[in-house]
Amino acid sequence: MLPSSYDSQVCSIARALELVGERWTLLIIRDVFLGVRRFEDLQRDLGIARNVLASRLDKLTADGILERRQYSEHPPRDEFLLTQQGLDLWPTVVALMQWGDQHRPSPHGPPTVLEHKGCGGAVSAHRICERCGAELGARDVAAVPGPGAPPNHPLLAKAG
Repeated sequence: MLPSSYDSQVCSIARALELVGERWTLLIIRDVFLGVRRFEDLQRDLGIARNVLASRLDKLTADGILERRQYSEHPPRDEFLLTQQGLDLWPTVVALMQWGDQHRPSPHGPPTVLEHKGCGGAVSAHRICERCGAELGARDVAAVPGPGAPPNHPLLAKAG
């Protein structure tokens, strides 16, 4: 049986996995990057059990990756936003997405495509705009539905 922590590992990767290595965590972070920020929307998009989602959101908030912000007082409702620590996970999310597109592609093409907000160029594996050559960060890029986007893709839901 695998241990539940990586305490015996003196390794930066192991310390990072303590925070983001659980099955749902990076998918939650992905959705928040895509603009899915409310509990009900996250639960619907991910198909995750409510108690599991609540637990992961509490942990991500306690660990400083997400921050909780109230958007409704009556009834009280919160949304979840990426902190700077969370935004710093963007290269990891992009690398996993691009790896998946290359090595485990959808038959209809990528479900999500990244474009430089400044010129509309594609984002390279090194997070450089392929059109203008700009170095890109999370705030410089727009995620748009790709040719393989299913009808329930969160970016299509936002557009509708």
